[in-house]
Amino acid sequence: MPDHERFYQPQTVKDAMRFVQKLFNQYNQAPLTEELIAYHQKLLSYLTNDLTSEIQAQNNPEQAPKLTEMIETMQNWLKIRLSGQPYAGKMQHFKFVADHQKTVFKTRTLKGGQKAKQLRTSARH
Repeated sequence: MPDHERFYQPQTVKDAMRFVQKLFNQYNQAPLTEELIAYHQKLLSYLTNDLTSEIQAQNNPEQAPKLTEMIETMQNWLKIRLSGQPYAGKMQHFKFVADHQKTVFKTRTLKGGQKAKQLRTSARH
């Protein structure tokens, strides 16, 4: 299998940012090891070097603030984890979202297990 088929090739800057966000959310609660720190630094350098230059080359000004916020979030993660504190949140829409800020949607349920009334489909004679 050729190398270009083995590795993920993002099509746009936003696609690459989504992929890095997904990877970050997979390891942000993992125990801190030297390998994890090296991997995190590699992702940060990818964001700061490759994606920043790609945004400038594509002249895409609306993605630049999102990318800088994403880089700051990932840098803060490293500071928090190196200080020995847990990281209470995840990255969503390229920015930090705390665990207690997640939106919870309520659903309505009928009490007593009642079913909705059926409409007659045919007229009785």
